[in-house]
Amino acid sequence: MSVAVQAKIDPMSQFMIHPVGSETLTGSPFMFTNSSLWMMIVLAVILVFMWGGLKRQIVPGRWQAAVEGYVGFCDNITRSSIGPEGRKYLPWVFTAFTFILFANIIGAMPFAIIPGGHPFTVTSQFIVTGTMSLTSFAIVLAVGFWRHGLHFFSLFWAKDAPFILALFIFPIELISFLVRPFSLGLRPFIAMFAGHILLDVFGNFVVQGINAGGLGYAISVLAFLFVTFVNALELLVGAIQAYVFALLTALYINDAVNLH
Repeated sequence: MSVAVQAKIDPMSQFMIHPVGSETLTGSPFMFTNSSLWMMIVLAVILVFMWGGLKRQIVPGRWQAAVEGYVGFCDNITRSSIGPEGRKYLPWVFTAFTFILFANIIGAMPFAIIPGGHPFTVTSQFIVTGTMSLTSFAIVLAVGFWRHGLHFFSLFWAKDAPFILALFIFPIELISFLVRPFSLGLRPFIAMFAGHILLDVFGNFVVQGINAGGLGYAISVLAFLFVTFVNALELLVGAIQAYVFALLTALYINDAVNLH
């Protein structure tokens, strides 16, 4: 068998969902998968992090100060985007931002240096980010119809435009509104998906260059530098995508609350 075949690159294998342990749970058709495992790890890390903010010391330590500053940052997103009523919607905006942020960061950690410790980035699955975006969209619809009833449809009507022009604008605005949950969940998914593929491909270049020897060592060094850069960039993009998701969710809720 040739070296090319032995060193076949399969960047999509890292996104495969497979059972962990037994094939199925006892008495249940459901499986405990690597996705479920890493989702539980993300939730556990979040709980440990937030536990540090529950001490309520008059003079906070570093851990408590970090948690309080983190919560204050999320609160500022809702207040600046929605206004005084933003505090009502902080729980979901905070939950979405925290989960996506921690999932992105943990998924980029080099746990693969430990045998069997390859991380699974749950936000690289559109079913996860898509479900979160649908939840945000459901909140927007619920708030909009609960507060304004059928007057909520005025959100899509161009008030200052001539009547004929407004008739053409209405379906365009409605369609763009209905596309929001798809685009909202697509951003973090694409960012993590593409970043992990790049890391896998150029990581394989490092190994293959070393195995080839000669000029391959130089290629390995260049590929390693690129992997380092992409990994650092992916951490930054992961944080930005979490912020964008939370900010857009807050802005969409603001549209439903104030009909802007």
